[in-house]
Amino acid sequence: MTERNAPSNSTYRERNSTADRALDILLLFSADKPVWTGSEVATELGVARSTGYRYLQSLTTGGFIEEAAGGFRLGPRIFQLARLARAGLGLSEAALPVMQSLAAQINETVLLTRRSGRSVVCLDLVESRQAVRLSYERGQVLPINAGAAAEVLLAWADPAEVTAVLEMAPLERFTPKTLTEPDLLRKRLAHIRKIGFAVSQGELDPHILGVAAPIRNANGAVCAAVSIAALAARVPRTQLRDVESAVCDAAAEISRQLVLRDA
Repeated sequence: MTERNAPSNSTYRERNSTADRALDILLLFSADKPVWTGSEVATELGVARSTGYRYLQSLTTGGFIEEAAGGFRLGPRIFQLARLARAGLGLSEAALPVMQSLAAQINETVLLTRRSGRSVVCLDLVESRQAVRLSYERGQVLPINAGAAAEVLLAWADPAEVTAVLEMAPLERFTPKTLTEPDLLRKRLAHIRKIGFAVSQGELDPHILGVAAPIRNANGAVCAAVSIAALAARVPRTQLRDVESAVCDAAAEISRQLVLRDA
């Protein structure tokens, strides 16, 4: 494995000091004290008043806090993030029973994933009962250009977002089957949209087969993907069609549950 040079400790601290201070300020707000003055914030942080106000101004510009009578309070951006967090929790709650049923039916690991910028995040999983199991974790970050789940999430993304993701930096190659050419990947995404699901084998790991389908929210937008990840040798071609149907049925049921929750 190639090692990358890490930034020096001093550079790292300098780069993150402002972010650390911002988090410290946001964590000051509570139900008991929802409004803080600039002087109080500076005192709590142990910094000069002018420095405290500079941090506050940065947070105000970003919408994380706003001016209120007597000082500052949490702003609209915080509430937007809270809604997103609640949506993520609701998604896992709706998906987990269906994922457990799919895992029991297929006897392979089932993943619930969501796109975050140029990466894919594993929100939840149900492990298989196989003696040899694939290693995944909640919160694990996966690449955007390799694997069925990643390709499903990218296939239904806004075209402008897809362009930004593909052109931001060179796509990483993991195996000879990994698609790293944007034009080739776009063709694959168009095919996935046409058939409604994705099947990948050997794109991230030479021995792994993945089948994924899109999960839609109450507005009909693709918000996540449900997928199975299995050793390719355990899924013969004669069974692949059944696996594809089971994954698509699971995605449709999770989508239906999300619609019912928002009704």
